[in-house]
Amino acid sequence: MSDFYFNIEEYILNHSDSEDPILAELNRETNLKILRPRMLSGHLQGKILEMISKMINPEKILELGTYTGYSAICLAKGLKESGILHTIEINDELEDFILKYLKKAGLDQKVKLHFGDARKLVPEINEQFDLVFIDADKREYLEYYSILFDFVKPGGFILADNVLWSGKVIELESPDDEYTKGIFEFNKFIKNDNRVEKVILPLRDGLTLIRKK
Repeated sequence: MSDFYFNIEEYILNHSDSEDPILAELNRETNLKILRPRMLSGHLQGKILEMISKMINPEKILELGTYTGYSAICLAKGLKESGILHTIEINDELEDFILKYLKKAGLDQKVKLHFGDARKLVPEINEQFDLVFIDADKREYLEYYSILFDFVKPGGFILADNVLWSGKVIELESPDDEYTKGIFEFNKFIKNDNRVEKVILPLRDGLTLIRKK
């Protein structure tokens, strides 16, 4: 990242709400103890996810890709009093870590943690969601979208993370690595899906905001 963009992001963070102390602790411990800490949403994206969730004030949220729970905590802050967030993670070795921070955040009763393949679990959960956040295996984005679409309420929102994939989506017309190809095909499909409204936000690695008509 150039000095310009680093300085701009620093300015943005300095003029936004401070990071929640529990999330700051989660962030530090993730970086110290967990592999691939760059997967964590972090302060800026976390505040935006929290704000979007608070604007929607959902009854039901679905998250694909919990990792260490940072984004789940941010999203859950916008839930209605009776609301619930279902979050799905493939790596069950993270369970104790995730549950520890959900409890610290006072959200352990509002977040239901599932482990396994999201493609199988979403139909089993069988709920209607106001808000969905996709941040799991990039190779499967389009399949996730196809499976979960009917579980999103009309007027509901889908957020998809990493849709710019470090700029790789514009480097090749037909990308040959499976992760880039997954994002490339997802973006192409969403662009042409007339069932939804959509816009890509240039936040971190790209965040697509999708509204089901």
